[in-house]
Amino acid sequence: MTTLESIEKLFVDKLDLNRDLLTPESTLESFGIDSLDKIEFLFSLEDEFKIKIAESEVKIDTVQDVVDMVDRLVAEQHGSA
Repeated sequence: MTTLESIEKLFVDKLDLNRDLLTPESTLESFGIDSLDKIEFLFSLEDEFKIKIAESEVKIDTVQDVVDMVDRLVAEQHGSA
């Protein structure tokens, strides 16, 4: 499963979003994701990918931003993407 597929699954499972509406260009705002939802989702990402996400790392507006952040942090923290 790719990072994008794993993240899409988390969006569906944790935030009850319709997978058919998720694209890399989709903005989190367009799904009504507020700051609390975003924080809870970040915890889910940490658990799923076994990474730590510092507040300064969080510059995510789109689904692709989330994928890019996770890939970068996995590479930095685990030595591979």
